[in-house]
Amino acid sequence: MGVWKLKSMIIEEVENIKQELCKISDFMYYNPELGNEEYEAMKLLTGMLSDHGFEIETGLVGKATAFRGVYDSKKPGKTIGYLCEYDALPEIGHGCGHNMIGTMSVGAGIALSKVLDNCGGKIVVYGTPAEETDGGKVYMADAGLFDDLDAALILHPADKSYSSGSSLAMDAIEFSFTGKASHAASEPEAGINALDAVIMTFNGINALRQHVTSDVRIHGIISEGGIAANIVPDKGVCRFYVRAKSRAYLDEVVEKVKDIARGAMSMTKASLEIKNYEISYDNMKTDQVLSDMFQKNMDLLEIDDLKPSRESFGSIDMGNVSQKVAAIHPYIGLTEGLVAHTKEFADFTITDKAHDRIGKGASALALTGFDIINN
Repeated sequence: MGVWKLKSMIIEEVENIKQELCKISDFMYYNPELGNEEYEAMKLLTGMLSDHGFEIETGLVGKATAFRGVYDSKKPGKTIGYLCEYDALPEIGHGCGHNMIGTMSVGAGIALSKVLDNCGGKIVVYGTPAEETDGGKVYMADAGLFDDLDAALILHPADKSYSSGSSLAMDAIEFSFTGKASHAASEPEAGINALDAVIMTFNGINALRQHVTSDVRIHGIISEGGIAANIVPDKGVCRFYVRAKSRAYLDEVVEKVKDIARGAMSMTKASLEIKNYEISYDNMKTDQVLSDMFQKNMDLLEIDDLKPSRESFGSIDMGNVSQKVAAIHPYIGLTEGLVAHTKEFADFTITDKAHDRIGKGASALALTGFDIINN
């Protein structure tokens, strides 16, 4: 059977299942679930995959809502991975469009499976929980769950359509200083001021900023700094996100930041505990060949507003996947001016335009998987 005939079959299959995909996406909108609590979303997504012949495994990497659905043609060929997200934001709901991400990836996997017996290979659809909070993909990447893939794909809704780009590697560092309490007026000399150590850490980091590359981002808060003005604070805690374009350079910057905190410890005589208070993200590495394939399929589907990749100073757990396997993380446009992580964004995901994009997005992902298998 010819390539164009098989591609037409993929597009037709997406149309056949589009209504069900949109129904699941809308259900997630009306029933948002926070990270690691996405039980109903997981049930719906895995149920649809199972109905189309995928073998389902849940509870991966110790996470109840992580899953893997596999369709194996039993013929030699490449292995394509589609990644689902389905966690919501507190109060806002699906203000990042994860209800669309999950359904587009499931739709892509199902549509591609309908022609897989003709071309060989395997499809794996991954459920990756808690992208907004706990980075489920990081644990899955560390466990080697993506190592056997030839390509990993995910598609994110946004205001406009953008090619896959980059993201910053990130470490979340907490500095906890312990001093000695005393009366701040009558016996200040008896105290060791942990808050002073925190403030010195901030000042040192501010001085560091002019000596790092322009991509570096360091931002933090004081989460504990004393209980009363007339008591020398014996506990001071500050937390920072430290980001850079590459993991290698980030590691250098993080060590400098830690040295600043160690210097503050030395100057104040407070003790210091350093820890990572959240998981670390690696930088996103877009595979350009894969990205070009995806762009051609977006053109084929007449999504002609695809913009070049935008510079990103955020961090995503897809970055950790991209360190293991060729990967892309493009964006599909909904409407200009739409801002992510807002109620307005969430509300737009149940519109006719968003439903159209679910179909187009699933088709673009599926067609790109087909091209990889046949390339």
